[in-house]
Amino acid sequence: MDDLSQGDICRVCRCEALPDRPLFYPCICTGSIKYIHQDCLMQWMRYSHKEYCELCGYRFSFQPIYAPDMPRVLPLRDVLMGLISAVFEGARSWLHYSLVGIAWFGVVPLSAYRTYRYLFRASSFDMVLSLPFDLFSIENLDADAFRGCFVVTCTLLSFIGLVWLREQILHGGGPDWLERDEAPAAAAVPAAPAADAAAAPIPPDAAQDDNNNGNAPQDVPMDNAAPAVANPADNEGDVPQPVVEPAVGAAAGGAGGIAADADNDEQNWNPMEWDRAAEELTWERLLGLDGSLVFLEHVFWIISLNTMFIFTFAFCPYCVGNFILSSMDLLQPEKPLLHFHGLITTLFGYCCIGLTLVVLHFFARVFRLRRICWFIGLCYIVVKVSLLSVVEIGVLPLICGWWLDICSLPLLDASLKDRKASFKAAPGTSLFVHWMFGMVYVYYFAAFISLLREVLRPGVLWIFRNVNDPDFSPIQEMIHVPIVRHIRRLVASAMIFGFAVLLMLWLPIRILQVVWPNFLPYALSGDSEVNDLSLQLLLLQIVLPGFFEQTQTRIWLKGLLRLWCTAVAWLLGIRSYLLPAPEPPAAEEGEAAAQPAEVAGAAAAAPPPPPPPPPMPEPAPPRNLAAAHQAIMQRDVPVGFQPYDRPTFFTLRLCALLTLMCFSIVCAAMVILTVPVYIGRRLMMLWTGQPGDKAAQPVPVDMLPADSEAARKNERMLRPHELYTAEIGGYLCWIVSRGIAVVVTLLPQGRTAIVNKMKHWARVALQYALPVLTLLGIFVLVPLLFGLLLELVVVIPVRVTWYQTPIHFLWQDWALGVLYTKIAIALTLMGPDWHLKRSLERAYTDGLRDFDLKFVMRDLAVPVVTTFGLALAIPYVIAQSIMPIFVTDPYTRLGIYRLVYPVSFIVVGSVCFVLFQIKQLKKLYLSIKVDKYLVGQRLVNYEHRKKQQAQQAAAAQELKARQEAEEAQQAQAQEGVDGVVEREEEPLLDQAEQAALHARRRREQRPRPLLVDANEELL
Repeated sequence: MDDLSQGDICRVCRCEALPDRPLFYPCICTGSIKYIHQDCLMQWMRYSHKEYCELCGYRFSFQPIYAPDMPRVLPLRDVLMGLISAVFEGARSWLHYSLVGIAWFGVVPLSAYRTYRYLFRASSFDMVLSLPFDLFSIENLDADAFRGCFVVTCTLLSFIGLVWLREQILHGGGPDWLERDEAPAAAAVPAAPAADAAAAPIPPDAAQDDNNNGNAPQDVPMDNAAPAVANPADNEGDVPQPVVEPAVGAAAGGAGGIAADADNDEQNWNPMEWDRAAEELTWERLLGLDGSLVFLEHVFWIISLNTMFIFTFAFCPYCVGNFILSSMDLLQPEKPLLHFHGLITTLFGYCCIGLTLVVLHFFARVFRLRRICWFIGLCYIVVKVSLLSVVEIGVLPLICGWWLDICSLPLLDASLKDRKASFKAAPGTSLFVHWMFGMVYVYYFAAFISLLREVLRPGVLWIFRNVNDPDFSPIQEMIHVPIVRHIRRLVASAMIFGFAVLLMLWLPIRILQVVWPNFLPYALSGDSEVNDLSLQLLLLQIVLPGFFEQTQTRIWLKGLLRLWCTAVAWLLGIRSYLLPAPEPPAAEEGEAAAQPAEVAGAAAAAPPPPPPPPPMPEPAPPRNLAAAHQAIMQRDVPVGFQPYDRPTFFTLRLCALLTLMCFSIVCAAMVILTVPVYIGRRLMMLWTGQPGDKAAQPVPVDMLPADSEAARKNERMLRPHELYTAEIGGYLCWIVSRGIAVVVTLLPQGRTAIVNKMKHWARVALQYALPVLTLLGIFVLVPLLFGLLLELVVVIPVRVTWYQTPIHFLWQDWALGVLYTKIAIALTLMGPDWHLKRSLERAYTDGLRDFDLKFVMRDLAVPVVTTFGLALAIPYVIAQSIMPIFVTDPYTRLGIYRLVYPVSFIVVGSVCFVLFQIKQLKKLYLSIKVDKYLVGQRLVNYEHRKKQQAQQAAAAQELKARQEAEEAQQAQAQEGVDGVVEREEEPLLDQAEQAALHARRRREQRPRPLLVDANEELL
């Protein structure tokens, strides 16, 4: 142990030091992993993409080695040459990225939209021939490019959907009739006896009972016939029916093995087995951001793909539909209802193509054209899935949205005439708004059904598909289920959705008009647009996110549903049918296990056993096992079917259940429509001092003016916006219900528990009072300053003319400032790493539980408020206090005050830009120095007195400031330097210091590329 160097080995290669390969200790690690060769470390860094030690977190540093003939200051010629080369490189990059932007955001959208426009609007063949010359016309470039982006998006989504549908057919299998078409073509070899046995006749009853017609004879062209009446037990349990594999698979594996192997070899062809594999395609290479011109080929293929898809999937169906409708004298574009002539004609053309494919498939099967039959069937599946997707995603939500609007017309004081006028004015916007509302309604209806499944007995809601079922796949259902069954489901869904809207909106509104005639309609337009704008911003940014993030809402709704179901089940005597069977406690299970075998058998035989499942084929059990495993993971979703006791007069009890359900829905809708709004109106009346429902006060008939409708509308305009009243009333109801729930929870625990809980809440309230007040102050002050600053810098110089006086609405400035602040925070968190981003991330990570008031005030509140305050105060002082000394003309003073804020912003921005360019010039100088004179790098050993190499530039600035402070205060500075020297001379760091150093460095630094880090080190 006398010579410690004899035991020093590299932590990577486990070799000792050599004259040309010395060992270094570049980090805090000690012991057997202290030393490492420089080339070993460089190789590890190249493969791990890390620049710090994984164990101690210390960043490795390298010392540059320059050529001996390097001058102390670079010659001007070298600097100018480097600057010129950098300018040329920047210009080349700018031109390349400009070409990329023009290609992807100009050429591709313009070619797509103008191809689409000329195909659908060309009235003669000459217009089609002039398409290549009109593609690059400079007329309406902006509008055509914007519309072209929409067309390109639709074509790309269609292509992705087509590829995904192919994957679904390959992995999930096609329908049975398609498999029967494909199997004989694959088994071209003479059939074996196994195939003859598999082709045995099937009883017609079995084929009739199966909804999927998996066992239908082969001479049936399409399985589109309406199925027979389903088994109620199967429908009630909503068990997905098994897909029977084609029996010809055995023959394909036996006598047709040679052909099958050949097909498999062709299908399993892997291009990666070539000697020269294709280059890896990344997003940078695809879009052209890597600097190459390969993206031009991709642009050409995208344009070709768009043209092919527009012609094949849009223009051809449109021509078919247009020809058939014109030949039937049904196409009359002059009618006002046909605002979307192209869309309706295209959908009709798809329907005609689907029917034509059915007929062609029949004739191909009759003439035993197997390949053609299979291809036609595949095309039919594509058309079928496309039409069903459009109907289920587009048409059904649109119908629901229109029905919601029609049923709520009295609620909003509107009429069908108003809706018709708005549709004529902007048909696209009207359709999109109604589709969006319908989509939201369908989504929340499905969420409510899922919540009901958690409360009711499994099997009660057999009429609805269980979207949480592991075996449920909408695309697979569209592929396998016949079209007639889909149409029946869509009609049933539309009827259920429409009836629910009648119960939730139309009927409660009619009852309110009779019982409380002056309560409706709602006032949705206030007396000031500023208030409406502020309200909408607050609703979108604060109210709705805070309401939907409350996890208690779902729990309360589920509890109310369980309470209602329990009461109704007790009242009607259908508890076994409506609610799930209670789970036996653990003690009872243990007692039942301890009983004798015959007693336990008798107890187990007491409840009625579930009906035996239908016989399943061999391939089905693994699929059902996987579904069961997936269902076990989703423990909130009931699985299976539970039997129930059928009481007497069961049909009458179910009718009574439906009646009570409708009555409860109507009552709940009336409460939701009236209670929050009424409470909010009363509170607004107390706040404003005016009656919140002026229109609700009865007016004598003889006092009504001639135009009573106009007077009623004027009175309603004076009322506050109903969104204000609904928000205030809803939050007050939520607070009251929350308090009642807490009281009900604490009452059974006794007085001592209540007192202790109140003491705990008081202590927590006092503990968080100051942080909450601080956050409220920041939440009010920062958005107000931000909104006011942006209004002074941007809004007033742009919107207010020279001879107008700007009026500041602080409420509007604060509401807009909330939006601006959220955008600024999001951009900061997505931007580069700097102190404000680190402070925001730490404040978000700490939350209220680990709230650090000193940190928030020092690193967030004070810097931000100081910056905004100085940005507002300094220009104001210059314009109102300094400039009047030199300028006496009042109009000139007014102009200076109006322009001082934008001019100050431009000056500050210019200074920041100059500083940024100076920093870039320093980096350029360093890169020239490195490129011309750098000959290598040498790993630097870890020493305690050295600062981290990545922060050397910041450390140099701090050292300069410290030296200036030392010159002013020599005595205190000397003591500080002595303390630093003493602290630097410590031989080793203990465990606590190492842990603190590691945590601080990992928190304050982020890994950067090695080359950039080396350049920063040299600075």
